[in-house]
Amino acid sequence: MDVSYLEELFSVEGKTALVTGGATGIGRMVATGLVKGGARVLIASRKEEACEAAAAELNALDAAGSAVGFAGDVGSQEGIEALVAAVAERTDRLHILVNNAGVTWGEPLETFPHMAWHRVMNVNVGGLFTLTRDLLPLLDAASGDADPGRIINLGSVMGTQPLAEGAYSYSASKAAVHHLTRILAGEFAGRRITVNAFAPGPFQSKMTAFATGTEEQVIKVARGVPLGRIGTPDDVAAATLFLCGKGGSYVTGLILPLDGGLSAHTSIGLFADAL
Repeated sequence: MDVSYLEELFSVEGKTALVTGGATGIGRMVATGLVKGGARVLIASRKEEACEAAAAELNALDAAGSAVGFAGDVGSQEGIEALVAAVAERTDRLHILVNNAGVTWGEPLETFPHMAWHRVMNVNVGGLFTLTRDLLPLLDAASGDADPGRIINLGSVMGTQPLAEGAYSYSASKAAVHHLTRILAGEFAGRRITVNAFAPGPFQSKMTAFATGTEEQVIKVARGVPLGRIGTPDDVAAATLFLCGKGGSYVTGLILPLDGGLSAHTSIGLFADAL
């Protein structure tokens, strides 16, 4: 095996990344993959102590990269301005931005509150857009023809399939993230910045603990996935290294389904029942 060739294609050594919401869940999986791949990862979320703890645990891995954790809130203009300033204090260029921070709201249709739309869309779409825009100077500084800057947005299979299960504003926000990803991919191509999105299916995380918190629940959820299992941290890490390494330098506008086949599965048969 030509290890040097694999490293050339998928290494992120020497790159600096920001992962919002990177202390837990899929954000933590992304951050872990980047640190193991050699990047310096800035982890930011509303809970500073959680970010610092996550960074300490990643640094204890004795991996090729390193991590730094600090507070950052994408839920308001003031919070985004403070986060951009905090990033600028730590680096003069940003090779990778992972917009992972997000919130959800689940409630029956009859009682689903209007405020759940403002709260979810504000963070999942508005915060993502504004933070990306305000970090463009740092992304531009690290971008070039041979090695473009990279942006990964966190969408969801719920933004691909007509599926809500009570999370109406969340599902709609993730569909918006997918569309916005394609819009920005077109606009940022001239800046030599790629913009892609993950559309994950079921993974174990704090957000999905209500349905994946026990082994019994995991088995039940896995039965609904065409590949017969839920996602693992390595699934996320591998996809991250692909999009952020040399191997992904010619990929932009992609909504990558990390969902075990859910987005390609349908129970509808147009003519099967008649045969």
